Amino acid sequence: MLARRGRIVPGTRAGRAYFWFMLLGALTVYPVAHQPVSIVFATATLFVLLLGYGLAAPARTRRGWRYVQTASLSTSVFLLLVPTVSEILRRLPAGHPLVTDMKDPLLLGAQGVLALALLVGVPLQIRSLARQPAHGAAC
Repeated sequence: MLARRGRIVPGTRAGRAYFWFMLLGALTVYPVAHQPVSIVFATATLFVLLLGYGLAAPARTRRGWRYVQTASLSTSVFLLLVPTVSEILRRLPAGHPLVTDMKDPLLLGAQGVLALALLVGVPLQIRSLARQPAHGAAC
């Protein structure tokens, strides 16, 4: 969805699937997490996911809602990718992982690239939304 539409659109089939799979993934962290940071990531993911889908939003205003929604759901992607990249680098290839320490420059660099993508991507998404006519943008 990010490549095709430039953002996650909750009202689409893919958007609904994203919600349910992210919700399931975030909730399953609680019974299996071994690190306190996992609980923090799961809780933050749930918050931005629910906010992005309007379930944790105070009062949705039509004017700025698409911006909040887009930033929230993009943040949920970031919160999904940080532990995913970390686990991949720390476990693969099997028996000889690329990263053995949480302070490894490769891991820190990968996480930095993800943070940069979020910090650059969200403003670009917001700018793109601002250029779209309000009546033609589906939430």
